[in-house]
Amino acid sequence: MAVTAPLAAQTRAGVCAPMGFRGGAAAAGIRGDGDGTRTDIAVIRSDVPAAAAGVFTRNTVKAAPVVISQLTLRRGTPISAIVVNAGNANACTGAQGFRDALVMCTTAGDALDLDPSDVLVCSTGVIGRPMPMERVVRGIRAAALSMSPAAGGDVARAIMTTDTVAKVAAATFSVGGVTYTVGGTAKGAGMLHPDMATLLAFLTTDAPVDATVLQPALSRVTDSTFNCVTVDGDTSTNDSCILLANGAAGGAMFMEGSSAAATFENALLQVCDSLAEQLVADAEGATRHFRVAVNGAVDADQARIAARVVAQSPLVKTAIHGGDPNWGRIVAALGRSGATFTLDRCRVAIGGLVVFDRGAPEPVDAERIRVALSHPRLDIDVDLGAGDGTGHAWGCDLSADYVRINADYTT
Repeated sequence: MAVTAPLAAQTRAGVCAPMGFRGGAAAAGIRGDGDGTRTDIAVIRSDVPAAAAGVFTRNTVKAAPVVISQLTLRRGTPISAIVVNAGNANACTGAQGFRDALVMCTTAGDALDLDPSDVLVCSTGVIGRPMPMERVVRGIRAAALSMSPAAGGDVARAIMTTDTVAKVAAATFSVGGVTYTVGGTAKGAGMLHPDMATLLAFLTTDAPVDATVLQPALSRVTDSTFNCVTVDGDTSTNDSCILLANGAAGGAMFMEGSSAAATFENALLQVCDSLAEQLVADAEGATRHFRVAVNGAVDADQARIAARVVAQSPLVKTAIHGGDPNWGRIVAALGRSGATFTLDRCRVAIGGLVVFDRGAPEPVDAERIRVALSHPRLDIDVDLGAGDGTGHAWGCDLSADYVRINADYTT
């Protein structure tokens, strides 16, 4: 079972929860708000080279760090560190942006006594601004000097942009008498939508997972967790999700098709699902978040599509924000989702209250629906009555604060 706790109560948290991982953070003054005390550089280090996998944005406009990290991972060689900055996306910055991303890898490598090719790089923040490399380089060196196995919370805070709280999760599992840990951290409060990746996420494990297992497992897990989150329908130029497995806890290698690999993937799923809910709960301007669960679809793909369309509907999101018991917006969203179903077999429930069943409204008092909608965490359950497919999506309400945050983002 995934375990999360307040950062202050944890010694090893997030990406530092597994054995053999350390983190460091520093304030380099990269952010445009003039805050030189807020951390904005993070370094994640595996004490031994780790097998690695990554999933990245499908946006055709990719930031320089995304391209560099993709090329590094394609070599299939072990990775020992990740360097991350917040406050500047290093996107749409031309050839200089690629040079700057490579300098970040080189600087982290020099500070950690690693080859630059052993380092992955990620950035998040405002698009189209040159990187303040003098400050970035100083920040990377300072972060490398602060490396600690208790710095998981520091890493989680350093990568935040419009996030209001740090996101961490961890899960433990046992194979062959050995206990292993999967840890993770993520950031993202806006520009979130199901088109992986929709955020920055860093995942670690001390399990000895074979490299051939990692990428398929990460792709499957992200598709059913991070890919089920929608805040505003936008995806970023920088979205990245990286998984490192260093085997520091020992034991036999987890090979493809083994029960050990399946157990590991389940723990990874629990960590990512926890992080996904934490992301949507902290969405820009959000006052409540909700899970749309669709059953009875023709197949899982259609179920997921239907859930996503409901979760991303501005009319559904605003109704939830206002506590408006206008369940017709949910049915209308299902109808335009492209999922196959007939109305006379469809069933919709809000917070456990059936509001629509087999083509007709249920006699539920509107005030009861309004009360259900007022909860900070809400369940919307749909049965399409067309098959056995199931799927879900996470969404949040749409508030005036979301507009304010993004209207004033760079000013």
